[in-house]
Amino acid sequence: MSSNTPSYTYEQAGVSIEAGNALVKAIGPLVKATRRPGADGEIGGFGGFFDPRAAGYTDPLLVAANDGVGTKLKLAIDSGRHDTVGIDLVAMCVNDLIVQGAEPLFFLDYFATGKLDNGVAERVIAGIAEGCKEAGCALIGGETAEMPGMYAAGDYDLAGFCVGAVERGEELTGGKVAPGHILLGLASSGVHSNGFSLVRRLAADKGWKLDRPAPFDIDTLLIDALMAPTRIYVKRLLPLIRAGLIDALAHITGGGLLENIPRVLPEGAHAMVHADNWAQSPLMAFLQAQGQIEPAEMARTFNCGIGMVLAVTPDNAAKVTGALEQAGEEVHMVGEIVTGQRSCTVTGSAGEWAAREDWQATHHA
Repeated sequence: MSSNTPSYTYEQAGVSIEAGNALVKAIGPLVKATRRPGADGEIGGFGGFFDPRAAGYTDPLLVAANDGVGTKLKLAIDSGRHDTVGIDLVAMCVNDLIVQGAEPLFFLDYFATGKLDNGVAERVIAGIAEGCKEAGCALIGGETAEMPGMYAAGDYDLAGFCVGAVERGEELTGGKVAPGHILLGLASSGVHSNGFSLVRRLAADKGWKLDRPAPFDIDTLLIDALMAPTRIYVKRLLPLIRAGLIDALAHITGGGLLENIPRVLPEGAHAMVHADNWAQSPLMAFLQAQGQIEPAEMARTFNCGIGMVLAVTPDNAAKVTGALEQAGEEVHMVGEIVTGQRSCTVTGSAGEWAAREDWQATHHA
């Protein structure tokens, strides 16, 4: 080989092994802060261990969920607000587990970028750790991928993977839901992590000044109102599930009220939701007015102020409502189950609209 031939290195190609190692070292304390029975919180190996017996389970069914944050990340990147999207990432996974009756046990993240910026990555992972603490699950590992040429400068993407457990026979399947059940809704903290492609389109077309006070709240910047992290409902719901007081749960994500509630209903059960039973939040009213969005489109795009829907018997409705309010949740009686097609109808002063008959084809586990 000629002595004039250059010696190539991975770093010359755009990947810094040293930066990756420094990041792992820096986030060690964040990971340890999520320790819980069953996980020691150590990272650095090829995989993370979890002991269900140490967590108190005898015959558990494991439940797995994965998700991302979607184009909300673009707002985070453009505005430099990286501290809460990790909470969103965890919330989208753990809220999907609790609707099965499963306690989130452990979480792993995937952070991908073109060039690793350790300052940004640490802020994102700090948010992931905070979300794990809110949900009571351990952050036992993850992957940081530096891939030059795959992402534009400054861009990154996130994915999350969570595993939970429920004792055999105690899982929530929706099979107990029947006509006469009451539907309770837990307030959302904002847009959560769905519908941001429409939010960003409105922001661009309407020329929103994101760094100025929101038109509906002069004490909050518009960008902060939009970036409010997804509410994590796990710790308030788990005791009520284990007490047998909740028969089904629906996490209101993409597809909104119309298409998520039917996912937990048995055949012959139809959800009637009354939108006038709770006040539209100023943020949701702003979005609807800015886009002149039809009510039906709102109900299948955004959570409309309701992040989680519970199906309970009339005998348990007051007890569940009281317990959740005492725990800090805002609870609304949003509707009831009637006899009919396995679907959802939302009524309100603006009219009546129903889920598409093909709603099942738009969702998968």
